Amino acid sequence: MRLHRNLILTVIDALNEIFNDNLYADKVVEKSLKRDKRWGARDRKFVAETIYDIVRWKRLYNEIAGTKEHYTRPNLWKIFTVWAVLHEIKLPDWHQFEGTPERRIRGMFNDLQKDRRFRESIPDWMDELGEKELGDVWEEELKALNIKADVILRVNTLKTSKFELQKLLEQEEIETEFLPDYDSALKLVERKNVFITEAFQNGLFEVQDASSQLVAEFMQVEPGMRVIDTCAGAGGKTLHIATLMKNKGQIIAMDLYDGKLNELKKRARRNEIFNIETRVIDSSKVIKKLKETADRVLIDAPCSGLGVLRRNPDAKWKLQPEFIENIKKTQAEILDQYASMVKKGGKLVYATCSILPSENQNQVQQFLNNHKDFSFVKENIVSPSKSGYDGFYMALLERKKTEEL
Repeated sequence: MRLHRNLILTVIDALNEIFNDNLYADKVVEKSLKRDKRWGARDRKFVAETIYDIVRWKRLYNEIAGTKEHYTRPNLWKIFTVWAVLHEIKLPDWHQFEGTPERRIRGMFNDLQKDRRFRESIPDWMDELGEKELGDVWEEELKALNIKADVILRVNTLKTSKFELQKLLEQEEIETEFLPDYDSALKLVERKNVFITEAFQNGLFEVQDASSQLVAEFMQVEPGMRVIDTCAGAGGKTLHIATLMKNKGQIIAMDLYDGKLNELKKRARRNEIFNIETRVIDSSKVIKKLKETADRVLIDAPCSGLGVLRRNPDAKWKLQPEFIENIKKTQAEILDQYASMVKKGGKLVYATCSILPSENQNQVQQFLNNHKDFSFVKENIVSPSKSGYDGFYMALLERKKTEEL
């Protein structure tokens, strides 16, 4: 593989924005890929994958480079050099690579494999927290969370089938595979920009991880129900719920942010889904008005996101222990307030993209202790190491009918 200066400069500029300006990696990558219209698919792939790779292994590469977490431009070049050496890439005769100690880089890499914090490139506090909550399981989960995420599509079954979509994408030179045990999923064989395809423009699919696709199915929705998605965001799960309801009944998609709900409206139009109504949660009245009116309520709660580190590797460095403590309080408050919208005999699903029991099983148990009118039905703990996809948790709770109290 031959290194091209303009591609590396793009990577260095991107790392500067992520490490020093604290910008989100996905936004920086998106901007970086627009830097030069002449780039082909291979160039774009190099830029995106190299940025994410260096972000993912930041602590390990920083330790080998000896840059002491000072991300000056010369130090970013040193970190890039470590990446290149460890990927067996021949270094060009540029002044930035002069005197590169290739043997020492490889030797340090081997030595650091003995320490999990460096081997898996993770902050001390996060490693301690994971081990405390998950014990021996943490090792395997952490390893899985450092593997690059696959691109998974969810077929819009209102408009097409897996088989038809696969054929259409083949015509646009995009190869996909079926996933056993996932009814509406297709996996890209090779990462490509699917958003420019005619199939996407026509609303035949959305990009959604396989684990995330399990949530709507877990809710046991049926056409004609009233369903409330309380933390809908841009609506990936909302749209899936609508397809399972066959565009019948009513879905109320709620969020604190109007901008996210506007994005959901656009996606719904493209998907030709018409049973979604959006509401901004701008006061407690919005919740009170819907008291005991829903057959199903989804609380896809804000969380640490530790289950999705494979697709958001910069979260390892942005997350802080106090955030996790605060988000657990928020989760408990949301569960307590939003559960009031479930009608008697209706069901509530609490879900997170975390793998920590303190955000998952413990929250559900605490809620049940305080709400005797709800009973536990079942849960699904989705392990990254076992599933090969994102880590997720979901619990199904039922509100008892009056006579059962």
